[in-house]
Amino acid sequence: MINLLTPSNWNDYELIDCGNFEKLERFGKYILIRPEPQAVWDKTLSEGEWQKLHHIKFRGRTATSGDWFKKDKSAPDRWHIEYKTKDLDLKFRLGLTSFKHVGIFPEQAANWDYIAESIKLMKTPEPKFLNIFAYTGGASIAARNAGADTTHVDSIKQVVTWANENMELSGLKDIRWVVEDALKFVQREVKRGKKYNGIILDPPAYGNGPKGEKWKLEDQINEMMKDVVKLLDEKEHFLILNTYSLGFSSLIVENLVKSSMPTVKNLDIGELYLQATAGCKLPLGVWGKFRSF
Repeated sequence: MINLLTPSNWNDYELIDCGNFEKLERFGKYILIRPEPQAVWDKTLSEGEWQKLHHIKFRGRTATSGDWFKKDKSAPDRWHIEYKTKDLDLKFRLGLTSFKHVGIFPEQAANWDYIAESIKLMKTPEPKFLNIFAYTGGASIAARNAGADTTHVDSIKQVVTWANENMELSGLKDIRWVVEDALKFVQREVKRGKKYNGIILDPPAYGNGPKGEKWKLEDQINEMMKDVVKLLDEKEHFLILNTYSLGFSSLIVENLVKSSMPTVKNLDIGELYLQATAGCKLPLGVWGKFRSF
């Protein structure tokens, strides 16, 4: 069974509409237009409504960079939003980057909820949690907020610094920050005999380590998964594998997990999406997750 999963607890984020390779989103009180390669269908709202609603729009110059144009000149380059549930109280600093990103992937809130729920169900006092390819730390601060001893791994120092800001904004402390190539870090932890009760890995399609290491999802994810499962605590554990790559199937994720851990139980697989207020569903990755309790 392939499950469709979307976050349901956002107040400070809304996908308003998407289509014609763009998405119209509200982050707090500011509405942005950004490119979206998955949105191959027509927009539901009219172009006039899009132009009326938005405050800021991103226009690409190259395949990897571009510029922001503010219709509302008072709109800031940086602002804060909050994600709050019965289990979590997280705050994030957003910013207009040259890569079209703003520092958060809102669909990942569904994974934050699962992380918090899993940590709170554990009998282990202060479970150990590992976030690999951790970006600006949504999963890290969710785990720390839920009471886990948390390690955050990313190869880019600037985004780790950003994650630290999010930790402090959320009134948290003592996350362990690691700036390193993800595969090298995992291999070193295996050699050291380290164990974690919870792990999330959300690898990009392509990436580079701090020393020029190359990452290509389809070439290296199998090796990565074989090492990652060795880090799971035998008694009590959970794992999330989340991927966003055009053409990557949840069945690939299922096969990866099962071949890496043939004894896996309670494996769920599915697709992550955002529900637009205008009606369409925007697919934003595939996932597999399991836990031992």
